[in-house]
Amino acid sequence: MKKARENITIKGLILFVYDLITLMLSSMFALLIIGVNNFGETYYRYLPYIIIAMSCTVIVYFILKLYNSLWKYASVGEAIRLVVASISVLLVNTIMSISFGNPSMRWAVSFMFMQFLFACLARFGLRMYKNLKQGNLLKLHNETKKKRVMIIGAGDAGVAIANEMQTSEILNMTPICFVDDDYHKINSYINGIKVVGDKHDIVSKASKYHIDIIIIAIPSAAKRKIKEILNICKETKCEIKYLPGTKELLNKESLLGSVKNVEITDLLGREQIEVDMSAIMGYIENKVIMVTGGGGSIGSELCRQIANHSPKQLIIFDIYENNAYEIEQELKRNLPELKLLVLIGSVRDQGKLDKVFSQYRPEIVFHAAAHKHVPLMETSPNEAVKNNVFGTLNCARMADKYNVERFVLISTDKAVNPTNIMGATKRLCEMVVQTINKQSKTEFIAVRFGNVLGSNGSVIPLFKKQIEKGGPVTVTHKDITRYFMTIPEAVSLVLQASVYAKGGEIFVLDMGKPVKIYDLAVNLIKLSGYTPNVDMNIEVTGLRPGEKLYEELLMDEEGLGKTDNDLIYIGKPINLNEDTFFYDLERLYKAAYEETDDMKEIVSWLVPTYKYNKK
Repeated sequence: MKKARENITIKGLILFVYDLITLMLSSMFALLIIGVNNFGETYYRYLPYIIIAMSCTVIVYFILKLYNSLWKYASVGEAIRLVVASISVLLVNTIMSISFGNPSMRWAVSFMFMQFLFACLARFGLRMYKNLKQGNLLKLHNETKKKRVMIIGAGDAGVAIANEMQTSEILNMTPICFVDDDYHKINSYINGIKVVGDKHDIVSKASKYHIDIIIIAIPSAAKRKIKEILNICKETKCEIKYLPGTKELLNKESLLGSVKNVEITDLLGREQIEVDMSAIMGYIENKVIMVTGGGGSIGSELCRQIANHSPKQLIIFDIYENNAYEIEQELKRNLPELKLLVLIGSVRDQGKLDKVFSQYRPEIVFHAAAHKHVPLMETSPNEAVKNNVFGTLNCARMADKYNVERFVLISTDKAVNPTNIMGATKRLCEMVVQTINKQSKTEFIAVRFGNVLGSNGSVIPLFKKQIEKGGPVTVTHKDITRYFMTIPEAVSLVLQASVYAKGGEIFVLDMGKPVKIYDLAVNLIKLSGYTPNVDMNIEVTGLRPGEKLYEELLMDEEGLGKTDNDLIYIGKPINLNEDTFFYDLERLYKAAYEETDDMKEIVSWLVPTYKYNKK
């Protein structure tokens, strides 16, 4: 920042010297314009008035801060100030002319005119030069290398982005045209850039003007409108970017710096899910909160949202120190007043858990620690059982022992009629917390939801990596569908569901309509500027072990109850024989640590709805 201020001061000093020289030249040219007979004698006679005019000019320039502006971004505001300065100078010269008879009014007007031209040349010369280039009047070699940009939205945001492109010396983009649905703007020019049509013209104009990048610059638009525009844009072969919502732009100095790549979430086309934050605040505020698996994609977002609701202390417990370190540093930067504790440890370690619970006495526990990668757990079923089932059992028993108020298990739709060991172990986790709830003062609940966009192991990051490498993009089946929600949405609903808890419930989040994974791949390829199966292939690889074509959110026998939130439902608890269940868990524990080869079969005895491939 200090260096920037110094650079501006140096440029201001250079402009000051330039103005002194050009003001002197302006006074001379003004005499030549009015056609004096004896130039030397007349100049000597006018000299006192010239000095006064020059002094007044630079004083006015200082008052109007014409030595503090960043002139490579000069625009209408600076031009107005220059006009005001010139009129002020003319006024001074006019007063002198009327009062003293010298200088003449013709000289005063000529001086003002020349002074204005010289000032504009210094301050707007760069802008004029760039505009000439932009209009292809000067065809320089390096201009052909720039990406050609269409801006959708010829409002303040779109115009500001175009201005930044035109004035920047380092950006590799040049604005070619605007598109706007306001028919009054169509065929008009804004800073030399034509508004070529409305949204229905996007595809044809992108082709006509050889557009490389489309930027959607309508930050106040509703999600539905953005989705409509995106669906049109993805039929072009352009890279697509967008300007985020108005709230995200507050205090942003550079709009172009805020432009983001379009994400697949933008094609879902619905508004952000809203929750009752006041209820969550009352539930979490001034409580000691512990999040197991707090470094993971769901766990870390839980930590972010919990941290924003004023907990007494937030404890992050995770076995993977890299993830834990990242969320720790993020929270320290963003919320320096937060009382934060990060502990490295495994939910399998009863001794470690006992010490943590006894020492820090968490009041609410969110249990997100789990192995969740379906194909990996298919080849390591014993590890899935050790970590998911008995990690949950260890945490639940500690919560009961140390009188935790509420224990929230993060579950999955894969627990419903599972076809893979990961889903079966998560169903066992649900059974564990429901069973312990019956004999504990702690309120144990589970919250079940589907896939979250962008989480570790989800398809979107995989697709992005494959596209960056030039493809192919791999899909296991053309008809495979999944429920999707963004991570912040899912976590906010988890927090609200936990407010409704009375103990023993399985809360089910409404994930909207299921989405075909193949369609996600097609759309993401289009948004990246490629044509599916032409520029970039999509390969169907076949279902992986334990993978379903579709997921379910409820078991048939659970039924469905309502809550105050239309997106959160309650599955009724299933009755279990507690003695038999815990006896079976002991057998399961022994088999897992003896590294049995029959783990899937043993799990199927405990989870009758689990159907696995016996090959």
